[in-house]
Amino acid sequence: MKKVFQKLLPKLLGTKLNITSLFNSKKAALQAFIIFCSPRRGKVLSEQEAYLNDAKLDVLQHENRTLQSYNWKGTGKKVLLIHGWESNTHRWHLLITELRQKGYDIYAIDAPAHGNSSGKILNVPRYAAAIETAVKAYAPEMIIGHSIGALATIFHQHTYNSSKSLKKLVLLGAASELYDIMQDYKGILGLNHRVMNGLEKFIIDRFGYNFKDFSGASFAKSIKLPTLLIHDKLDKITPVEASRSIHKNIPTSTYIETEGFGHSLYQDEVRAAVLKFIE
Repeated sequence: MKKVFQKLLPKLLGTKLNITSLFNSKKAALQAFIIFCSPRRGKVLSEQEAYLNDAKLDVLQHENRTLQSYNWKGTGKKVLLIHGWESNTHRWHLLITELRQKGYDIYAIDAPAHGNSSGKILNVPRYAAAIETAVKAYAPEMIIGHSIGALATIFHQHTYNSSKSLKKLVLLGAASELYDIMQDYKGILGLNHRVMNGLEKFIIDRFGYNFKDFSGASFAKSIKLPTLLIHDKLDKITPVEASRSIHKNIPTSTYIETEGFGHSLYQDEVRAAVLKFIE
């Protein structure tokens, strides 16, 4: 029964938003935005706590919220790790182990509303602002981002691009096109055109972009740093076309396409490619 309810819940939420839009389109748009930006998972699990507590913990102040950061101290170059949607810093534990063996000075943050950071919602502009807070605090030489964390890294470079310390970027399974993401969202909840039009207007008013203009591939044109992109052909979460289009717009990028690794990209071969690139 629980599984059946979980399967039906998105459509129930969509029906509610569709009905609300008949009477108050602005309210429906706001609710659709909040649902879209609200992670269901991503908090630190009990079995992850010991590993994360082994780091030096720090709390950064970000937009009247707390941003949890971690540091595994090393004498080498500074690396900042940026995780994806409904995840937390623990997702990097295999890569962190290898980075530590090579002496890197490793920093990571839990995204707003994820891990041990505060907040209830996450979107790309908010994540990019959090990245800027960490960049100012720690002056990393490299950023490694995954999924929405990779898109937020691209948007960070497009929006801020103020760091003198950054030398390289690594983007794993990057998302790109908000329009495509919103079409998936529309289908999952069964939203009508009235809700979607209101949601697009809300995003334009809030962030200054319509669905089609909010494009990781377009934002990537701002990137001048050497950049490694890795994406799997069979990624069911973010389509491989996202990284292909991003790669085309970064002249200084290197692109690796895997097959059968999926979206998470935890594999030994991926970590080896990342380590080779950042050396």
